[in-house]
Amino acid sequence: MKLYIETENGQVKNHPALEDNLIAAFGSVPAHWEPFTRVERPIPGLYQVLTSDEAVYTKVDGVWTDVWSVRDMTAEEKTALHQATVTQFNSRPQAENWSAWTLDETANTMVPPIPRPAIDQAKVDARILTMWCGADNNWKDTPVRPEGNYKFDFIAWEWVVVTTS
Repeated sequence: MKLYIETENGQVKNHPALEDNLIAAFGSVPAHWEPFTRVERPIPGLYQVLTSDEAVYTKVDGVWTDVWSVRDMTAEEKTALHQATVTQFNSRPQAENWSAWTLDETANTMVPPIPRPAIDQAKVDARILTMWCGADNNWKDTPVRPEGNYKFDFIAWEWVVVTTS
């Protein structure tokens, strides 16, 4: 799929068009239509911001192309992002269970003070989960998870039935 963009006096007009459409309309690609390469919108990194929702058409090495602009976040934007992460983490039910967790600023995620132990498949098969216990500030095995619709109560350290109202 070849694209071309209409130009006039070295500037673009309108948006790119498919070569097949130009040939169908004009019999060939008119001289004032120049090759165009589509560049997908980039996905900014964790601490980057896309400066516009639209690309700028720019001639690069003789071919028109989409040019996207990405910039690093300011210190204020990083601080706001960190605060939003902490606020969201602390707004969960029973959030006090994870009060010892801290923000890892390099990944913008909350992390426990003690790394999670490796998953023990035998425990998983037995319906025992290893979860963070805020009362002990450590990882701890839950009681066996009952069959049915249950959720874990971190304060009582037990499975409770989920009731529908």
